[in-house]
Amino acid sequence: MFELSKKAQDYAERTRKFILEEIEPVEGKFWEEVHELNPDGNWKKWQWPEFLETLKTKAKQAGLWNMFLPDDKLGAGLTVQEYAHIAELTGRSLLAPTVFNCNAPDTGNMELLWRYGSEQQKQQWLLPLLDGKIRSVFCMTEPDVASSDATNMQATALIEGNEIVLNGKKWWSSGLGDPNAKVIIFMAHTPDESKDRHHQHSMVLVPIDTAGVEIQRMLPVFGDYDAPHGHGEVHFNNVRVPLDNFIGGAGQGFEIAQGRLGPGRIHHCMRCIGAAEKALELMIDRGMSRTAFGKEIIKLGGNLERVADARVAIDQARLLTLYAAYKMDTLGNMAALTEISAIKVVAPSVLEKVVDMAIQLHGGAGVSRDTPLTGFFAQARSLRLADGPDEVHKGMIAKLELAKRGYGRHKKV
Repeated sequence: MFELSKKAQDYAERTRKFILEEIEPVEGKFWEEVHELNPDGNWKKWQWPEFLETLKTKAKQAGLWNMFLPDDKLGAGLTVQEYAHIAELTGRSLLAPTVFNCNAPDTGNMELLWRYGSEQQKQQWLLPLLDGKIRSVFCMTEPDVASSDATNMQATALIEGNEIVLNGKKWWSSGLGDPNAKVIIFMAHTPDESKDRHHQHSMVLVPIDTAGVEIQRMLPVFGDYDAPHGHGEVHFNNVRVPLDNFIGGAGQGFEIAQGRLGPGRIHHCMRCIGAAEKALELMIDRGMSRTAFGKEIIKLGGNLERVADARVAIDQARLLTLYAAYKMDTLGNMAALTEISAIKVVAPSVLEKVVDMAIQLHGGAGVSRDTPLTGFFAQARSLRLADGPDEVHKGMIAKLELAKRGYGRHKKV
């Protein structure tokens, strides 16, 4: 079921080799320079280290660029399941997704524009994003409401004449601090009494320098600002853009969001699995290289069982995620709703547990920046909230299971 085509095998092997030979040798230096340049949350000082462009140029020349996009002219033309294997490889590194132009939220935003954008929108925004010349931001979550229910959204996108007027607050807007961020995709309420509750929202393209777009602050995750990418709070105060900036038309926001989030959840989960594999390797190497009480520490305190538990959990999560990707490719997103929600619960949780084990074996080094473990842990814990918290996905799974038995069709579950 999960056999890769020769084309996909070639991409995976070349990606693995590029990470090993080009990224891993310089990643430590890369993050040292990032943290040296950005000691606080003042995003106006944030910059990418210069040699990032060198790495990106090498990746582009090697044909390892935009591999997420299932278009054989603009991307690699791989299926969701085929790209999942590459996403796992890139997940072993906190830098690799950016080098290959396969990083969130840009991947989701690019696929959104590719699927739903007008020709003018593709020319103005999609092509520069695909070329890596600019970056983008996605604004959905709000500080003043429970955003686990997206219909709570208070931000508005109202039509006035030939313009859209935007007002509201958004936060956890990933990429907001990036010096190359040029465009925001803003999801907001567009009231229409003639439509149902899932056709009351829209997505709007907003150049980041538009009057009324005000970046309030950058938000640290466990004390780290994730520079120079970052996650911020941004306010929209009577922001005006042309009607042509609607993506797919007014009221299409929820439909587009589901199209965006399906493949994106596969990407996130497979990167989690790659990070878990890396954490397990670090855990074993550390445990075999350090001794205490006359033994390698991997042989103390039940650590061997923890290694076995990690292997089983990682492989289970991988198989479930690949199955979700397979169903998306063969039957479509709607047929894979249970699996998409399931992997969103499972994969970040597995990463969180494996990284916690690895941190414990590393002792004090595990909570420092000497290893990628703290970055992986922040990634795992954050993803248990991002793209819908665990509880929402479990609720979806339960609802679908009850529906198989005939419940919930004509009455509330």
